[in-house]
Amino acid sequence: MFVLGIDAGGTRTVCQLADAEGRILAEARGPGANLQAVGELDVEKVLHQVIDRTLGDSPGRLSAICLGMAGVDRPRDAEIVHGILGRIGHRARVLVVNDALIALEAGLPEAPGIVLIAGTGSIAYGRDDAGRAARAGGWGYVLGDEGSGYWLGRQALRAVVRSADGRGPATALTTRILAHYHVTRPDELVREIYVGGTRPSAIAALARDVQAAAEDDEDPVAQHIIDSGASELAAAATSVARQLRLEAPTVILSGGTLRGVARLSAGVTMHLVHRLPGAVVRRLEVEPALGAVRLATAFAQGRATVPAYFGPSA
Repeated sequence: MFVLGIDAGGTRTVCQLADAEGRILAEARGPGANLQAVGELDVEKVLHQVIDRTLGDSPGRLSAICLGMAGVDRPRDAEIVHGILGRIGHRARVLVVNDALIALEAGLPEAPGIVLIAGTGSIAYGRDDAGRAARAGGWGYVLGDEGSGYWLGRQALRAVVRSADGRGPATALTTRILAHYHVTRPDELVREIYVGGTRPSAIAALARDVQAAAEDDEDPVAQHIIDSGASELAAAATSVARQLRLEAPTVILSGGTLRGVARLSAGVTMHLVHRLPGAVVRRLEVEPALGAVRLATAFAQGRATVPAYFGPSA
């Protein structure tokens, strides 16, 4: 038996091939494949590429594929993704789930707990012993995604233009953001942003500049942006804990922004320990795609369960 586990994120996609014992036999990576951010055709192209590269000279027929992607626990999005995988043409059973579930499964296999993801976007997701799930966030970059790479980048851009107008304080972000876009004046940002630069992953790339301004320049504006993001992320995880009545839960931190912005990760941990006494907060040390591999294996064996949303998340 062979299975594929796929983590399709906003910035990158990771696909892993595993055998019946869960051993990873091959892996391929590609660009982001978030349905809301890049559209159906681009998602199909990325998935086709990473699946083909992962399979290569596959030793046998696939039994199951599990794909984790933001937003696909909404019926219409799940239908679109099933159609994409059907067109790609591999004859295997397909399980499509939210990317938060595969990250939680990677960090806490078959156990209750919470995963807090901050990458290009953000979401908090949890499950309990009764098979119930809850989430907070995950509304996308227009409606939410507080604390995500996109959110940090957007706040930085706003701080720069407010400073240029005299509506906000001077900030070291101005120098760093202008250098990022290879321009010399804030008014030149208009063209850079609105002509092909509004893609969420492009704005999320500015999170590195926010981190550098906060730590290297000790800029209070950048520090405030990150600290506000940390508070928002912790609030999302706290909401999930309360919805599911999880006491002293394990909270797994995942996503490129939480990995890359040290002040954000430290701030989230500080807030969670204060808001959820006894909580254990730790980083996800493996690829989220491993959670998709585990779910694909269980699905092929007829024992996979996807938690049902409970309360406000339903």
